[in-house]
Amino acid sequence: MNKAEILVIDDEPQIRKLLEITLESNDYKVILAETAKEGILKAANHPPELILLDLGLPDKSGHEVIRELRTWYNKALIVLSVQDSEEDIVRALDDGATDYLTKPFRNAELLARIRSAIRRNHSSNAKTVLQLCDLELDIPGRVLKKGGEIVKLTSTEFNLIVLFFKNEGRVLTHQFILKEIWGVGYQTETQYLRVFVNTLRKKIEDDPNHPKYIVTQSRVGYRFS
Repeated sequence: MNKAEILVIDDEPQIRKLLEITLESNDYKVILAETAKEGILKAANHPPELILLDLGLPDKSGHEVIRELRTWYNKALIVLSVQDSEEDIVRALDDGATDYLTKPFRNAELLARIRSAIRRNHSSNAKTVLQLCDLELDIPGRVLKKGGEIVKLTSTEFNLIVLFFKNEGRVLTHQFILKEIWGVGYQTETQYLRVFVNTLRKKIEDDPNHPKYIVTQSRVGYRFS
């Protein structure tokens, strides 16, 4: 196997088996754990490229596991859970999850999310010029180009597109974006964010009504992909 190593932390034997078969058939190396304690220990002994985590573990809440892992683990972590409330999703993402999929999930979608998350692992924040399809972002020069043409952006719009680029493939909650761009006092101003996202879409999307870059994650936030 020559692809990434993935740690699966899930207490359901049938889910672990399904994930093992799916991932190994796509050339990933799979490590299995059925409790939070076992998963954290295996992650610490040999940090994987990506972790798939169930929230409903028998010995500890998945939310606690995310927070504990995020004190030292800085690679991709995708939550797979039957818990699909807006509160659970937002909480997991704000705790530090890279992405969130509800069970049952489609294997093709899971594999796409994994590929995106691993790409993000390999992209260096030290890079000063970032590329995605026909968009090119020059961070020090504070210039965004689309198809080679400069896109005129306000200072706030530029800061927003930098945040999206650096988190390509990751679901960013409304609260996270508002805090990063405008500060703690703006974390409830979702309408404020929506206005800026709509303006930015008009400048970078071929069809702002059907965006391919800034994709809405219903009730949660946005994914730049």
